Amino acid sequence: MRKAFSLPALFTLSVAFILCCSIVNFAQNREKFVISAKAGGINAITGQADVHGKGESEWQQLSITDDLDSGDRVRTANDGRVEILLNPGSYLRVGGDSEVELLNNALENLEVRLLRGTAIVEATGADGLELNINISTPHTKLAIVRQGLYRLNVIPNDTTELIVRKGRVILSDDSHTKVKGGNKVVFSATNVSVAKLTKEEKKVQENIDNWSKERAETLAKANRHINDRMINSAFATFRDWDPFSRSNGLWFFNSRAGCYTFLPFSYGWGSPYGNSYSTAIFSPYFGLGYPRGGSWPHPGNTTNNGSPGGYTHPTRPVTTTPTTPTTNPSGSFGTPMGRRERPIDPDTGARMPHKNLEPSRPN
Repeated sequence: MRKAFSLPALFTLSVAFILCCSIVNFAQNREKFVISAKAGGINAITGQADVHGKGESEWQQLSITDDLDSGDRVRTANDGRVEILLNPGSYLRVGGDSEVELLNNALENLEVRLLRGTAIVEATGADGLELNINISTPHTKLAIVRQGLYRLNVIPNDTTELIVRKGRVILSDDSHTKVKGGNKVVFSATNVSVAKLTKEEKKVQENIDNWSKERAETLAKANRHINDRMINSAFATFRDWDPFSRSNGLWFFNSRAGCYTFLPFSYGWGSPYGNSYSTAIFSPYFGLGYPRGGSWPHPGNTTNNGSPGGYTHPTRPVTTTPTTPTTNPSGSFGTPMGRRERPIDPDTGARMPHKNLEPSRPN
């Protein structure tokens, strides 16, 4: 005898089906671009947030799958917070009751304009790496040039406050003043003042500060949970990139975490909050640096046929070195002579394991 479903049960099943389809569609859309070097991706949203596309007449609800183009604007309600990807490794986190415009999303000339409210920039970078993150407000323009933590507060028709907790910025005044960590700058229509942060100011932590720190921990954890199989799978179908064209790394979508995280080219990168990005593309065990996967050639392979193991950079070819690896009976690369010591994981204090350099096989 066939059983009839009640209306509440049918409604529940329908809602569950729609939610499942939405989750699948979200994962599929993001995983199409699992590797990216673009700025402007929306990486996290809490509360209410809207977007105003360039040339559009109305505001629309912001989605986690949106990618901002030059000229797009984002605003948040009092309870809203948004995380926007800048250059790989750096994030713009917008607080409540704020509005920001992405003036230019090109990495070589990246510029963001904070129109009102509060925003924090977490800029990740290696020691000595020159960044180029341009920030403007109604009162000033500046450039973030070092890894660090930066907070901006904009009161329209009044002032802009910049707090440099760590890092260095260059102001766009006549003398291109450099402001280092531990300082606060206040801009008005007619004046600029620089002063050391007081003990009380250093201790102040508002909701946006706490949220930014939590996001940094989440993203670093998402990086550490990227394994060889995920990297090999991503790069197996992604060929349109130049590994020497960027000085830092790429955005990598971790489907398990549901967000992009920073995947650096080499080991030794960390967030200014103290978290480590311990998963990198290239292995530190070889002089030239090796991909962690096994889909690119070892020194001496000069083919360029587009197949696995056939990449050669047109202006920086891979050449044979004394550290050419051998092959062991299992088919994986053996240990080359002169291998460097395994790096220390800052999170655990232990040496990182030797990653398998051949394509991962199913269990």
